[in-house]
Amino acid sequence: MDIKPENPWQGTPDISARIVVAIARIASVLRAGVWEAATAENLNPAQAEILQLLRDRTQGVRLSWLAAQLSVSAASASDSVAALVAKGLVRKARAEDDGRASALWLTDKGKALAARMAQAVGFADDAAARLPGDDQAALLVGLFKLIAQLQKSERFPALRACLSCRYFEPNVFPGSAAPHHCALVKAPLPITFLRIDCAEHVPADPVAERRNWDAFA
Repeated sequence: MDIKPENPWQGTPDISARIVVAIARIASVLRAGVWEAATAENLNPAQAEILQLLRDRTQGVRLSWLAAQLSVSAASASDSVAALVAKGLVRKARAEDDGRASALWLTDKGKALAARMAQAVGFADDAAARLPGDDQAALLVGLFKLIAQLQKSERFPALRACLSCRYFEPNVFPGSAAPHHCALVKAPLPITFLRIDCAEHVPADPVAERRNWDAFA
């Protein structure tokens, strides 16, 4: 006769492990959508990701930054960039803040292709939009809190997020629906308006950034 365990759920992984699995599965689906579009354009996954990283960036970025975002060596990132330059999708020029260094931008052709690839994961945006408003807000806050914890591991790449921006002023209006303040637009900043990636982002002082992430965590 089979002996039933006292706790029928004793084999269930910790909730933290299931959260990570869920995020990994979602990431796989999103990558597959982008890579499918990239393959149609004769790009490999690394090249496709570089186009996405350069999208909506008005200031050029350094090769070292790209390598860190991709978690690859500078040499590997350089090979991918060289292929994109040859395809006319990326241009290389002197950095605006340092004439001795080079920076990278998307060409008009690269911007158009990056926009098309972004549309390839529109199904995920649609799925998130169908969640009730409260669920969307709670999910966004939860993801920010998870990122804040990951920042402590020093394994998470730099973001153009509100919490790492010079214009972000935390807890100016504590207890309100818009507790923070954005000095760029000079307006209260609701939690639901926090951005993971903002084109107007200006890096904050490292000490202030660390304080912001720690407070949010």
